[in-house]
Amino acid sequence: MCWIVWGHLVKVPCKSKGKEEESFYPSCNFRYEINQFYEIPIGEDPSPPPSKGKNNTVIIVIILSVVISVMVILIISFYTFSGKRKSREKVKSGSVDDEITRVESLQYNLEIIHLATDNISEVNKLGQGGFGSVYKGTLPNGQYIAVKRLSRDSTQGEQEFKNEVLLVAKLQHKNLVRLLGFCFEQEERLLIYEFMPHSSLNNFIFDQTKRSQLDWERRYKIIEGISRGLLYLHEDSRLRIIHRDLKPSNILLDAEMNAKISDFGMARLFAGDQTQESTSRVVGTFGYMPPEYVMRGHFSVKSDIFSFGVLVLEIVSGRKRTFINEEEVEDLLTYTWENWNSGPNLDKLIDPTLRAGSRNEMLRCIHVGLLCVQENAPDRPNLASVVIMLSSYSVTLPVPQGLQQLLLADIMGISFPRIV
Repeated sequence: MCWIVWGHLVKVPCKSKGKEEESFYPSCNFRYEINQFYEIPIGEDPSPPPSKGKNNTVIIVIILSVVISVMVILIISFYTFSGKRKSREKVKSGSVDDEITRVESLQYNLEIIHLATDNISEVNKLGQGGFGSVYKGTLPNGQYIAVKRLSRDSTQGEQEFKNEVLLVAKLQHKNLVRLLGFCFEQEERLLIYEFMPHSSLNNFIFDQTKRSQLDWERRYKIIEGISRGLLYLHEDSRLRIIHRDLKPSNILLDAEMNAKISDFGMARLFAGDQTQESTSRVVGTFGYMPPEYVMRGHFSVKSDIFSFGVLVLEIVSGRKRTFINEEEVEDLLTYTWENWNSGPNLDKLIDPTLRAGSRNEMLRCIHVGLLCVQENAPDRPNLASVVIMLSSYSVTLPVPQGLQQLLLADIMGISFPRIV
């Protein structure tokens, strides 16, 4: 049905000035019909419907965009999770070969090392360690270096090499020897360190001539430096490292006689909340290892505390862990404990070459050393407490408990009475 409207003119008679006239006015008609009253030309569409093709294209584009976005998110999430999982598995499995590639920027060419050390000449040899020798070298830019060459026939050499590369490369502290690089080429395993002109503490403290160069001020500075380096390893670095081989030969001295901890071949990495670990393979140096490690294979941060305590007593007294006293072999811990309880007798506890210096500082260092070598690991202080004890006289020191003789006595055939 539809409404039809059209217009036309209508003639209407009218009078004007006595005369009849005709006028035309517009008019319109309306008509309603059920049937269509006009024709639509063939081929024309007066009101074409919306295109279904365009709508379908838009829908398809939207669906594809959503699908692609979801796939991208899933792929990114998968690789992120997979990468984290591989990292965790790498740490758990000890896959150090892959880790070494991360520090490839530290790798030196063997030819450069040969040139720097005159083909690793014996003339440049600085010392011999448990896993190899150390040589002095000079790089083309004039920088002095120390090259640690791991023994080729050592069954432990490769693992120690990897340990030092992976651990030391990540550690940066003024009281740790800085690793400059490494070389793993033609069966050579070389570690390149910053050069320490005064070599190790071992060459000074136990040498009758050189130890006179270590006055009390320098010794106290060395003790503080070792404690701060250990504190960094145990608590302040992003890694938690147990050194496991602290001894005078692994404490190096720079040009200003600052102490730097070296040789991380036996070091172990602990998880953030880990406090102890056990091993069936006890490694280290007898006399510096705590009882729980020697007898049961248990080691922790308190193991390094024990070794530090032995070091402190050696630095103050100028005596080795075992020494000859009046033609008899003495154990330094027993000797110190006995003379501590009897006075303490400082004349017997400190190095005779120390003619000047603060006696109170010496006494405090001996006290801290005895606290660190206590038999029970929980009784030993942590490094944070040790640093405070050494630097602040406002802290009251606890009384050290009795000491136990180590297996070193039995190994060396020395009989000591047990101190209880």
